[in-house]
Formats: sequence, structure tokens, C-alpha cells
Amino acid sequence: MKRLATLVLTATAAAGLVPARADAQPAGPVTVIRNATVLTVTKGTLEKASIVIRNGRIAAVGTNVEVPRGATEIDATGRFVMPGIIDAHSHIAIDGAVNETSLSVTSMVGIEDVLNPDDIDIYRGLAGGVTAANVLHGSANAIGGKNAVIKLRWGKDAQGLLLEGAPPGIKFALGENPKRANFGGGGAAERRYPATRMGVIDVIREAFLEARAYQATWKAYDAAVKAGDRTVQAPRRDLKLEPLVEILEGKRLVHAHSYRADEILQLLRLGEEFKFRIATLQHVLEGYKVADEIARHGAGASTFSDWWAYKFEAYDAIPYNAALMTERGVVVSINSDSAEEHRHLNQEAAKTMKYGGMTEEQALRMITINPALQLGIDKRVGSIEVGKDADLVIYDTHPLSTYAVPQQVLVDGTVYFDRQKDLEQREVRARRKRELKDKEKATAPAARPGGPDTTPKAETTPALEVRR
Repeated sequence: MKRLATLVLTATAAAGLVPARADAQPAGPVTVIRNATVLTVTKGTLEKASIVIRNGRIAAVGTNVEVPRGATEIDATGRFVMPGIIDAHSHIAIDGAVNETSLSVTSMVGIEDVLNPDDIDIYRGLAGGVTAANVLHGSANAIGGKNAVIKLRWGKDAQGLLLEGAPPGIKFALGENPKRANFGGGGAAERRYPATRMGVIDVIREAFLEARAYQATWKAYDAAVKAGDRTVQAPRRDLKLEPLVEILEGKRLVHAHSYRADEILQLLRLGEEFKFRIATLQHVLEGYKVADEIARHGAGASTFSDWWAYKFEAYDAIPYNAALMTERGVVVSINSDSAEEHRHLNQEAAKTMKYGGMTEEQALRMITINPALQLGIDKRVGSIEVGKDADLVIYDTHPLSTYAVPQQVLVDGTVYFDRQKDLEQREVRARRKRELKDKEKATAPAARPGGPDTTPKAETTPALEVRR
């Protein structure tokens, strides 16, 4: 069925029923966005400024920028340009299940293996100004699968989505999801250990004890080889423990699903026990209660703007969470965890101005440079600065306005979304779709009187998986 769906999507793309791919019309070597209000995020706001893009990167920004001869020009008069939005917690572009639920430690699996470049949510995210996303495994496991940081390069293959050089990460989870409180129906999945909050932290600790022992065996082997021992045998590789050793060695980031303050403290203490830092606490709805401890540990916090009470753990969530953590020195981002929320993260960030009095710059940082810092990609993206990737969004009004609509979205200097072209193509795609339906009806075999009903039956909707 998945293969059939892929073939159908491919066929409809060829027929013009989905948005055109950007790589069909590559941008020229030099592009200039002229006469815009440029929200750099880190270097202030520039009025009537221009941005020169060369080879996919920002070559110049300012009010007196010389336009190279032959450059492709985008007139942004009266419009606002900001860095592309970065979603620090997403599940788009995944072909297959989000959770590997059979074990509580599944650090051997990885999202990169199931990326689906044909997921229409990539294009819809672009239409909302998102240019990069941290695609995470689900939260059914105390230690889940490895992540994939992608750019929303609609039209590229799975490998082409990956943000080159992004530090690898992995998903952890605390609370109701890994202890299976959200899974009904009985069966082996419900009986799987752990079944309590203390069991969850035990599973994580035991895994790192194993990883530390595994690390020691490899260190002993390397030392023996270095000493000239030609008889020593290499340890057997363990794909479950290798990512955990990378965490111990500071080579892999931990992104931890969390809600309650007590569990947040448990995980921070475990990280300090094994001498590694939690990169981000995801959701972290009670982070405001332990903001000082989060800041002291050095973890980032990626939270919702105002989601509340969708399950018991979320009852103490407050919309002031992001602002309170920011005031205590925590690097905070606003994430989506939703293909729908993904499309208006600018408005979600704006809510921090109402709930907590954040400034425009602080609000914008929560969807640009802050998630970039959390993911270790801030040298490439997250602000408008010379040398960074030209991942940019052109809005018709200030992006923190509820009326703001992205007009063009660039990734690596290429226009991957153009609202005007999209609007122009909608009737073309609708007409082509009608033509295909009419052709299908004309060629469909007539049903025999009294024969069996050959009408395709609707598929049963699968049970919702825990993603948060």
C-alpha cells in the first residue's frame, strides 16, 4: 500500500497535481532581494535594505549594497525578510512508523532510514516559512531512535533533504509515553518494561552503564593496537550501544521528551552523573518550575506556546513557560510537534509577547537562532549574516502579525515556495485532476448486473501513535 501511495503521488506530480518542484527552475548564480525591511535577528533591523545571495549563501547585507550585474532581482518593497524558521521538534517527512515500540531502548534505529521526500507536509511547511526541521523519533521509548536534521528542499531525494554537517542527535523520553500509560488494548506492548516513572530512569541508567563498559572494551583494544599487539581481537560491534558511547564522548546530542519538573531534574542529574549534557528538553511544560536548574546544566528548552491539558502530564502547563525560562537564562525555542502547527510557528512565537512580555527580537529568536543553537547548526542558519546559508522568508507584513503570509521562501538561495506562482497553478492542477477523473470513469469496466460489488472499500484508520 505504501508503494502504491508513492506511485500515485509520483504520477500526480507528473500530471501537475502537486506543487512544482523548485529544482525544475534553479536560481541563477547571484540573487538580490531589494528594498526590504530585513529582520536579521542577531544584528538588528535594517530598513530599505538589500541582501545579495551568491552560491546559496549570503554575500552581503545592508542599505548600500551594490547589485551585481546580471543578478536575479526580487523586489521586496514594503515587505519583511527574516531568517527561515527552524522547527526543533517535527515528525514530517517520515515514511513508516514514528515509533519502534518493541523495545524501550532502540538507539540502533534512525529516522534517516525512513525519510520520505514526497511528503506534502514538506511543501506546506515551506508555505509557512519553515526552512529546516529536527525530525525526531517518537516518544514510546525511554531511549528512542536517532534523529535527522533536514532542510525543506522540496523536490530533492531523501539524502538531499539532510542538512549537511548537522550534529547527530537522538530522542529520549520521560513520563507517560515510555511507561506505556498512553497505550491501551492490552498485549505485549502494555506489559513491556518499564511501567513506572522510576523504571524509565532505570532503563536509561542501565543503558549508559552498558555503554560505558562497551566504551572501555574499545579503549582497551585501541590501546593494545597502539602498543603493537597484533593478536588482539576487535570487540564485536553493538549498534545499540554505539550511539550512547557517542553521547558519552560529546559526539551526539540528546533531545529529551519531558513534561514534569521532577523528571526533568532526574534526567539532568543522570546526565551529570555520566558527564554528558542534555542538548534540549523537548516540550518541557513544567520547565518554569526548574528553570534555574535547566540553565545551570546548560540544556536548551524547546516548548509549545500554549498547548495545555491534552493529557494528565500537561495540566500544569502555562503559556508563560517560554518567557519565564528565557528570563532565567535558558535558550528557548518554540516547536510544533505537528504538521499543522508547523505552518504558523511565527504566530506561535508571537504569543510569547502577550504571555510574558517578550520583545519582537526575543520572539523571533525562538524560531530562528535559538533552535539553531540547540541543534548545533547556528554557524549555518538562524540569522541573516554574511557567510550563512541563504535560508530566508519574505513576508507581506511583519512576521509576528497574525495577518503575515509568506510570499516567497528561499532555501540555499533557491526559491522553493512562491505564493503567486502557487496561486496561478491551482486552477491548472484542479483542471488536470478533473480530466484524469473523467478519463478514469470513461475507461472503467461496467459492473455486471447482480455481480459482486467492486467498489473500493475505505481503509481502516490506523491507531494514532504517540509522537510527542
